[in-house]
Amino acid sequence: MAAITAPQHRSSKTESYVDNKRKDDIRHANIVAARSVANAVRTSLGPKGMDKMISTSSDEVIITNDGATILNKMQVLQPAAKMLVELSKSQDSAAGDGTTTVVVIAGALLEQCLLLLSHGIHPTVVSDALHKAAVKAVDVLTAMAVPVELSDRDSLVKSASTSLNSKVVSQYSTLLAPLAVDAVLSVVDAAKPDMVDLRDVKIVKKLGGTVDDTELVKGLVFDKKVSHAAGGPTRMENAKIAVIQFQISPPKTDIEQSIVVSDYSQMDRILKEERSYILGMIKKIKATGCNVLLIQKSILRDAVTDLSLHYLAKAKILVIKDVERDEIEFITKTLNCLPIANIEHFRTEKLGYADLVEEVSLGDGKIVKITGIKEMGKTTTVLVRGSNQLVLDEAERSLHDALCVVRCLVAKRFLIAGGGAPEIELSRQLGAWAKVLHGMEGYCVRAFAEALEVIPYTLAENAGLNPIAIVTELRNRHAQGEINAGINVRKGQITNILEENVVQPLLVSTSAIMLATECVRMILKIDDIVTVR
Repeated sequence: MAAITAPQHRSSKTESYVDNKRKDDIRHANIVAARSVANAVRTSLGPKGMDKMISTSSDEVIITNDGATILNKMQVLQPAAKMLVELSKSQDSAAGDGTTTVVVIAGALLEQCLLLLSHGIHPTVVSDALHKAAVKAVDVLTAMAVPVELSDRDSLVKSASTSLNSKVVSQYSTLLAPLAVDAVLSVVDAAKPDMVDLRDVKIVKKLGGTVDDTELVKGLVFDKKVSHAAGGPTRMENAKIAVIQFQISPPKTDIEQSIVVSDYSQMDRILKEERSYILGMIKKIKATGCNVLLIQKSILRDAVTDLSLHYLAKAKILVIKDVERDEIEFITKTLNCLPIANIEHFRTEKLGYADLVEEVSLGDGKIVKITGIKEMGKTTTVLVRGSNQLVLDEAERSLHDALCVVRCLVAKRFLIAGGGAPEIELSRQLGAWAKVLHGMEGYCVRAFAEALEVIPYTLAENAGLNPIAIVTELRNRHAQGEINAGINVRKGQITNILEENVVQPLLVSTSAIMLATECVRMILKIDDIVTVR
């Protein structure tokens, strides 16, 4: 008789086998890819950081020190590494400065996370501990911060200078920093004192001269010539300015079709009608007392013809044509006038008034300046000059960063020291806090504290100093209670960095730490990549 063997009941533990190897490999690959992106921009951190030369696929060459620009132009394919590019964009829109810092901090945090994961700590535990540490870090930074008033112009200039000192155009920081402060303060609206819209500060680039020739213009600047056809005026005092969005040219048929005229008398009639049509429009314009026309660029047909320019010149009306559609809002806000969409709506109350509109020769080209605007809106224009296109573009990017720094101070009126001082102080205080915490949390917070030391370490390394000796000395100074001790890269030693006028807005540092932590937590939580074709 055959023995019937009862089925063996396996224990539930051995029944299911979960392969965690793949998840670990994906996580490891993501962290390594993101770290390599962070290492690419690390050398450009700080006032002694290196610049990058970027050659695009269209043979365009860019020389820059700005983290957001470098990462934006890099063609990153790995999805996790792309997150670091997005991270620098987030920092750029939140604070405007600290785009390199945020990526370097994220890279250092990822390196520490790799170590914690290799010790068998679960990613969720690491992620939660990092969030706690980041919140605590923001509290520590806020406690360190020094309040600042908008009336204290010197402090604002110092923070803008600190931002510019790490740029290619750092030698012009004494000119650009006060210019950025004045530009932002002139557009602050008393009704909304915490809000600054940088679209109210227009940057016009003009090749020629040097960055020294950059100026703040209280009015409008157009990077184009006055229309010279038929000898029209190029200078107009007591200007009455109209911004028009219609065309001063003969109408066309709505559909594409050609009209064949075989008779000369008919041809003359067409030309006569054209003349009387244009003349009628110009008489209506002249009747309002308007003597300066800003004409929007037209897609459908020519905004002006030679004939209309001839009549406008006879009527002594100065014409600036081909004004871009997206500039109209800024122009009307500045001139405190209304855009006119139809000749029938052309009225005196829609005009803007200015003391002077004139064409000025600048370098090898010409620009048009409108100054002395009556009841001018809360806007300003910065005319940036540069000897070549590379310098011009970098000056614009640097000026944008300086404007953003001043905007941060308007939004959150606190300053903290620069030069690696806040990071070392955070590292020290979080390290002490980690000892109080229990279990895995304490390990993770300590790792977060160590990661923050990457900023002073990199600053020292990029300045050609001995990073280990500098960071050790810095730790020692902070342990003795010198919370504003930082790396003075010019002297190559540690000094009180507030006295050296190296300051930055609190918002730049707090948003850098929060955004970097958020990005790292997201990367940690990813355990698989699914590609959909």
